[in-house]
Amino acid sequence: MVAKSAGGTIDPQINYAPLYWSYYGGIYDGLVTFRKAGGVDSLVIVPDLAEAMPGVENAGKTYVFKLRKGIKFSNGKDLTTDDVVASFQRIFKVSSPTSGTWYKDIVGAKACLAKPAECTLEGGVVADKSNWTITINLTAPDGEFLDKLSMPHASILPAETVARDVGIDPIPGTGPYAFESYDPNKALIWARNPHFKEWSAEAQPDGYVDRFELDFGLTADAQVNAIINDQADVMFDQPPASRLAELGTKFPNQVHLDPQLAFWYLPLNVNLAPFDNLKARQALAHAIDLKAVINFFGGRNLATPTCQILPPGMQGYKSFCLHTKDPGSKWTAPDLEKAKQLVDESGTKGQAITILTEDGEISRNIGSYLQSLLNQIGYNANIKSISGNIHYGYIQNTNNKVQISVTQWYADYPAASDFLNVLLGCGSFREGSDSSPNISGFCDKDLQARMDKALAVGITDQAAAGELWAAIDQDMMQQVPLIPLFNPKQVTFVSKRMGNFQFSKATNTWAYTLGWVQ
Repeated sequence: MVAKSAGGTIDPQINYAPLYWSYYGGIYDGLVTFRKAGGVDSLVIVPDLAEAMPGVENAGKTYVFKLRKGIKFSNGKDLTTDDVVASFQRIFKVSSPTSGTWYKDIVGAKACLAKPAECTLEGGVVADKSNWTITINLTAPDGEFLDKLSMPHASILPAETVARDVGIDPIPGTGPYAFESYDPNKALIWARNPHFKEWSAEAQPDGYVDRFELDFGLTADAQVNAIINDQADVMFDQPPASRLAELGTKFPNQVHLDPQLAFWYLPLNVNLAPFDNLKARQALAHAIDLKAVINFFGGRNLATPTCQILPPGMQGYKSFCLHTKDPGSKWTAPDLEKAKQLVDESGTKGQAITILTEDGEISRNIGSYLQSLLNQIGYNANIKSISGNIHYGYIQNTNNKVQISVTQWYADYPAASDFLNVLLGCGSFREGSDSSPNISGFCDKDLQARMDKALAVGITDQAAAGELWAAIDQDMMQQVPLIPLFNPKQVTFVSKRMGNFQFSKATNTWAYTLGWVQ
């Protein structure tokens, strides 16, 4: 397999970038997981390290799991309830980027967030060693708690795993594969876990391929050529727009096109000038030509313009567009005159803005377009590109004082809160941290209370929760803490020898352990 660059740390409780999330599923397990399957079949949560789905007690605040026996980590160590308790503590000890949002309602989490190194989650995650049970107590019902337990940040790791980012040092897992080595300048390699025995084909199938090598340093063009020349089987990055016609014509059976629960967007730092001014944020939202932007991604066959945070297919999605020539249910055209008027009214005209992009072709092209546009409506803009290997962590850290950046968000799991609460919730903003997915630094106490209510309502009434999320989506965009650009489709180009390609809707990635080569 090939990719342009490495994806940062391989710590499954810290990394939050799409590249490695694609592969953690075959290496690590949680108590529950999304079914390893393609399409809507992947949306079902199934028991994984737990024998069965948990008993839910105490009005939705208590979950009781029975742990499977006989499972070993890739270093030969037996899995026990101690590993489960330590893994949940470690989420907080390493300040996992989702500890403040996904897991904050576990009893004891508040103290852990305040003093991570001393985290015990006393009363929150309780083991009964003799009965092999784990009881998780929440301070409040959470209708998405099982979704959150199905994600890599809730991976169960050996209890003795160090309480810090392991960087390039592999952590043993329980899946059919284990990391062998990692050099961010060269490759990530993983192969069979010799201690794995399949306990559930739905949760963790044995897999077909014996060894994976993900090579870094190839441009998207070079990745396409490597597959055409039988030097690689799968490319991670999107094929360049200039090659799409060629691929569709010459290799139609090797191209997979899958809608994603995702969007590309521009986080606006609401704590730095000029975007600490609402009218400056509204001005840019009105000015952007979304049709022009999606052309950088390959055109309308590969992306759909959007003005909102929730993507199509997500709970609570109702199409709307506030910042366009004719506001309504969808984007129509840019309104430059309105944008210039808002810049004048904001008093920010002439201020300097630096746009931070990663060094990929699409991001750089969008950044160049934005630079021209910002200058056109009255700012003094420049652009700075940095390696995709460090970009996402860099733009999250407030110490780097990033005003605006180009980035993407792909759903961790299919729920509205994974967009609205994770990207713009107060708990997702951590000053001075590379793990602060609320890149805008936005925190509105009223909207936060409404999101907390929607999460609680969702336990018993998903339809009512959907209505709440739809209204929150609109009200969030009234304040423009970010500017949505488009919803992408995933284009995956594979070798002619690859079979059984299946795309998981739940995890926004291909279910690679189901694929085979010949």
